[in-house]
Amino acid sequence: MEQREETARTGIATWVVEAVVSAVLLVVGVVVIFESRRLGAGWTSDGPGSGYFPFYIGLIITISALGILYQAVLGKARNTDVFVDSEQLKRVLSVLLPAAIYVGLIAVLGLYVASAIYIALFMIVLGKYSWIKSVVAAFAVNALFFCMFEVWFKVPLFKGAFDPLRFLGY
Repeated sequence: MEQREETARTGIATWVVEAVVSAVLLVVGVVVIFESRRLGAGWTSDGPGSGYFPFYIGLIITISALGILYQAVLGKARNTDVFVDSEQLKRVLSVLLPAAIYVGLIAVLGLYVASAIYIALFMIVLGKYSWIKSVVAAFAVNALFFCMFEVWFKVPLFKGAFDPLRFLGY
């Protein structure tokens, strides 16, 4: 029989992540409650005040967050498994970080140029495609979207602070 070596997964326990997320939601819920009360969460002569419904949404979020926090920290079935190990985290970040940079680039370069860069780099780095195929595919996809939205449907999409496609007249 062949013996495999099991490597122990190390990382943050699931209950810790649950507690942190519920604490963040608790803060969000409390802020919504306080701001709703400031806006007027009561009933006025002509119906509910502007903060009436947000107040109850904040209350639901707060109560839910308290329940999750209690379960995560003090519950009998507290989940002590590792939430994510380093290899899984690397895979998630290999997609999340480029996506976050892409969102930032949209503000500067616009949707079309940022999308072309994102698609090309994603294909090159993660897909291991040649740079020629990647650039052609990125250009083709964005040229199609440009024609579809700007030319055919006459729906202008955001072109960025620098408007690098100004020379096209759109």
